[in-house]
Amino acid sequence: MVQQDALQVEQERSPTHVPLVPLSDVALTGIYEISKILTAPNRLETTLSSVVNLLSSFMQMRHGVISLLEDDGIPDITVGVGWHEGTDARYRARLPDKAIGQVIATAVPLIAENVASHPAFSAVDAAALGATEETRVSFIGVPIRVASRVIGTLTIDRVWDGRSVFRLDSDVRFLTMVANLIGQTVQLHRVVSRDRERLMAESGRLQKELSELKPSRERKRVFVDGIIGDSREIRALLDKIMIVAKSQSPVLLRGESGTGKELIAKAIHELSPRAKGPFIKLNCAALPESVLESELFGHEKGAFTGAVGARKGRFELADKGTLFLDEIGEISPSFQAKLLRVLQEQEFERVGGSHTLKVNVRVVAATNRNLEEAVAKNEFRADLYYRISVIPVLVPSLRDRRGDIPLLASEFLERFNRENGRDLVFDREAMDVLMGCGFPGNVRELENCVQRTATLAQSGTIVGDDFACRHNECLSALLWRTPAEIASRRPLDIPLPVIPQPVHPVAVEPANSNLVPKAPSSPMVSPARPGMSEDELSERERLVDAMERAGWVQAKAARLLGLTPRQIGYALKKHDVEIKRF
Repeated sequence: MVQQDALQVEQERSPTHVPLVPLSDVALTGIYEISKILTAPNRLETTLSSVVNLLSSFMQMRHGVISLLEDDGIPDITVGVGWHEGTDARYRARLPDKAIGQVIATAVPLIAENVASHPAFSAVDAAALGATEETRVSFIGVPIRVASRVIGTLTIDRVWDGRSVFRLDSDVRFLTMVANLIGQTVQLHRVVSRDRERLMAESGRLQKELSELKPSRERKRVFVDGIIGDSREIRALLDKIMIVAKSQSPVLLRGESGTGKELIAKAIHELSPRAKGPFIKLNCAALPESVLESELFGHEKGAFTGAVGARKGRFELADKGTLFLDEIGEISPSFQAKLLRVLQEQEFERVGGSHTLKVNVRVVAATNRNLEEAVAKNEFRADLYYRISVIPVLVPSLRDRRGDIPLLASEFLERFNRENGRDLVFDREAMDVLMGCGFPGNVRELENCVQRTATLAQSGTIVGDDFACRHNECLSALLWRTPAEIASRRPLDIPLPVIPQPVHPVAVEPANSNLVPKAPSSPMVSPARPGMSEDELSERERLVDAMERAGWVQAKAARLLGLTPRQIGYALKKHDVEIKRF
């Protein structure tokens, strides 16, 4: 009834006699808007300042201040309208100490219609609130509580203008509801803050324990001369090598050309119990079958024309050591049977001899061919495949460990500087160029690129414009382009190469198959857009062909084309190729 009478009086005194909104609607709207502010994921000071700003928009108030007490190591907070970092002292000066102390001590609201005459306000407090003989200032303060504990106060002050009607009882109830909401929000923030501090303390403790354990772990890390990199992929490879090296089982290194398989084979030998024995290597693809047999098994005097004396073969020389057979996938089917016997029995006869020799040799083989496909096509003996592939080790391509490119490039440049008496360095743009290259030739291509660029560099700093690819003069890139792309000479195109004979067991066509017209795509593939150029059609056909051979797995197609998964995804969108779903 009192509330209705106050509302009626205010309506009669309003100059324009505009009907006022009922107080219940104002309170409900205010609580709704404040609850939205308090549940937003913001800093606590910002949230409380927003609450005061909202209160000032629909309440008759001059100033509003929210003050929180210090609690469990959390500093006190004082915010008001327009709060920003460093303004706490300004708002704290508006708080009457005695009145705030009374609200906190009694945990009940304090209402003062005139602070100049109220006993809870000293003359200094009244002056700080702007009260004079001509200016009447009223004050409302309500406690902010969590359960039965007071954690702060919400206060407002007003100036009496002679016309306004203050609804003190309604305002106190409304501000008490707001203070209760603030209390719950503050409690939640403080719980989260304590949990964060606890987690950070635990994280710091764990980091300290790990740092104490790190030196002993570092001593166990594998470091091999010539193998440069600290990426996750290369560290996993070296950790696997350390385990593999302890056994006597044959190892098959799988990986693209130029990834450093010979260095890995040497590392396996040096980390094995055979490290004191010989490390003998032979490239099987570099010799014809007749010469390869003599090289591996040796020959007797007069075994063939030019055999003027007996000679030990690589197996005999590698006795009690390791024999590395590179490009083992290139040997002929007839020679595969001869090699199989040696691997099984560890015995052989020299060419032209009849005496059987026994050896103790560990064989580490390497290939960049897809041996699984070769076995399926009867191009490689299955029993030899199982004999050499007891422990398969995949050597990652440079595209799969791009984080090692800066380390490798810096090492190659330092080596060039030592050999040529120069003092070249890379600038940031040059390193960005290297990081953006696909390097289908892997580490070998990167080394060649660094040497070529360093040789032609005009100043002491290698910049991005020094690289041949910036001028469309990178001859290595032409190896992975079609004749139409080579003729167009478009600079900075992303090539779509077809890597011949990939390591991964995916059915692939011969390397030159991308130079002949492709069969029409499957009807399930969306047709090409009208108006596409001849180059775009050719690029789209190669993209679809790679996706078909990879079983529509984008990651596999990216490896076939020498691209990253992100680039293959961009190319599919660019050419409007719809992904098949199986």
